[in-house]
Amino acid sequence: MTRTYWTDKLVAMNACLEAVEWGRDYPSLAAAWKVCKRADWMLWLAGKLCRTMPQRKKLTLAACACARTALKYVPKGDKRPLVAIQTAERWARGVPGVTLENVATAGAAEAAKAARAAWDAAGDAGVAARNAARLRALEFMSNIVRRHYPRAPRLS
Repeated sequence: MTRTYWTDKLVAMNACLEAVEWGRDYPSLAAAWKVCKRADWMLWLAGKLCRTMPQRKKLTLAACACARTALKYVPKGDKRPLVAIQTAERWARGVPGVTLENVATAGAAEAAKAARAAWDAAGDAGVAARNAARLRALEFMSNIVRRHYPRAPRLS
């Protein structure tokens, strides 16, 4: 009889090999979630497990909170990422009259660009420095994700 492990479900969901290998060091998703330093993995999993609109809104708020950390890297005067984040947050909070179309029109991709800017913030300091800065940013953001998801989402 083959024993199944919780990370087998990650494999079935097409999680990246690095995340699966890392997860195998933990007895459960709950244990891994408590110490995970990769906000990108955490948001990916939460997104894969979203089944309802309230779950999608919760995920949106977590992603926006992470994206806000990168706003300091946006060129001065460029308000598009902030407007995109604020619009997505208003939608997720159920502000009357704010639709998904508004979020798309505001340029929701700008929020993703802002988050990516945080990961690439080390600039020309070299590949190792950029990777270290990216990992520090992801670790910081993992605590933001845990504020929105104190417990790991349930693997179905």
